[in-house]
Amino acid sequence: MRIFGLIGYPLSHSFSASYFAEKFAREKITGCRYLNFPLENIEKFPELLQATENLCGLNVTIPYKQKILAYLDEMEETASAIGAVNTIKISRKENGFYLTGFNTDVYGFMESLKPLLAPRHRQALILGTGGSSKAVKYGLEKLGISFLFVSSSVRNASQGIISYEEITEEVIKRHLLIVNCTPLGMWPNVDSCPPIPYSHLTSDHLLYDLVYNPSLTAFMKKGMEKGAVVKNGLEMLHLQAEKAWEIWNS
Repeated sequence: MRIFGLIGYPLSHSFSASYFAEKFAREKITGCRYLNFPLENIEKFPELLQATENLCGLNVTIPYKQKILAYLDEMEETASAIGAVNTIKISRKENGFYLTGFNTDVYGFMESLKPLLAPRHRQALILGTGGSSKAVKYGLEKLGISFLFVSSSVRNASQGIISYEEITEEVIKRHLLIVNCTPLGMWPNVDSCPPIPYSHLTSDHLLYDLVYNPSLTAFMKKGMEKGAVVKNGLEMLHLQAEKAWEIWNS
């Protein structure tokens, strides 16, 4: 039995296990299981490797997309450029494991965003500075879209990063693509959302939320109230999951 799975903490919000279970049943894939491995801290990762027989691949979610790097033997080009990994291919060597890190978030984000883009979407706000935001940054660069990061931890705003307090009406009207890379609004805290001035949104805006549970977040609802186009991260999850499966079986 080949084992695949997801590491992160907590994992109660994750759809990955059910997605792969349905995929295995639908495509009649046998001899495979996909499990959730909630790790309270990343130091328990080596123990997981040793304890899980026939572990062939892992997905990585918050808060470990950057912390996992210290345990890898190699990273492919995109993951190395981003500095964040969400997929690990596990190979066995005579002296143990060989772990290769990939980032399939970029692929999932770009392919799910492209159909929604209009010529006016040339500047973006990236809400959050964690591991997922780095994949979004890389994807926007590939698409030729300029961006500003927004961080709640900014003390002295540096170039390319502003605080939420600095998001004025002018900033909102200039940046017609807004991507939420924070966990705000994720189940069970469904009423929370990034503190941006939603009153300045228009029907020209596109709001993309990496959160996919619930399917309609508070961030998206506030955008819809102003006529903005909105999208959650579920298709991104599906696309990156399929890319991960391709990597594990290459």
